[in-house]
Amino acid sequence: MALATELTEDSLFAGKLRCLQPRQGYRFSVDAVLLAHFISPEHDARILDLGAGCGVVSLILSHRWPGVSLVALEVQSRLAGIIRRNVAINGLENRVTVIEGDCRRIETLLPLGSCDLVVANPPYYQTGSGRHHPETERTKARHEILGGISEMAPAAACVLKSGGRAAFVYPALRAVTLLGVLRENGLEPKRLRMVYPWPGALAGLVLVEAVKDGGEELAILPPFYICQEKDGAYTPEMAGMYAG
Repeated sequence: MALATELTEDSLFAGKLRCLQPRQGYRFSVDAVLLAHFISPEHDARILDLGAGCGVVSLILSHRWPGVSLVALEVQSRLAGIIRRNVAINGLENRVTVIEGDCRRIETLLPLGSCDLVVANPPYYQTGSGRHHPETERTKARHEILGGISEMAPAAACVLKSGGRAAFVYPALRAVTLLGVLRENGLEPKRLRMVYPWPGALAGLVLVEAVKDGGEELAILPPFYICQEKDGAYTPEMAGMYAG
């Protein structure tokens, strides 16, 4: 795989993290950055990055929380290979394990109840919605062709310890779907934050943290704004997530 033709190299945290990703195909977006900054794991937590893409969430979490260990699970072969390269170039081989596999068969990939925390940026779009080619890498990452929240939520519940947490980023318009699926799988929503492109716009994303076997109590956090105004600069909070 020639870097110059197939991959780009991007950096985070003033160059402290390097991230290879496809020049054409799936590329991480602000969603992943928001998710990686939404959680506060215990110092020695074991974390599953479910549907890891190019591994950027695992990279950010490993940088922000030096004591945690991570498993990056990705079903698409090329993306799993890119995660392995990202782990290597950042010297994280002892902390991040990459598994190529399908979350719909999670019980064959990881021991049940083996994780303290699961993070997931699920495919957002239902199969058949919009115009797309069903076999492309980007389409499989964005549409529920290989599984979506209905598959990821039970997978998260399987590998979490009782009292473990799962965090998801999802379109705000489908927040009811997300909350319903989480509760159906014994993951009780505990923290919710709406993400807005700028003040005055409709919410675009929702961040939710749930607890396995938790009680019914949901904290609605203050709104998060990505940009200071329409087509404007990032807010200080958003810019800080990229700068570290």
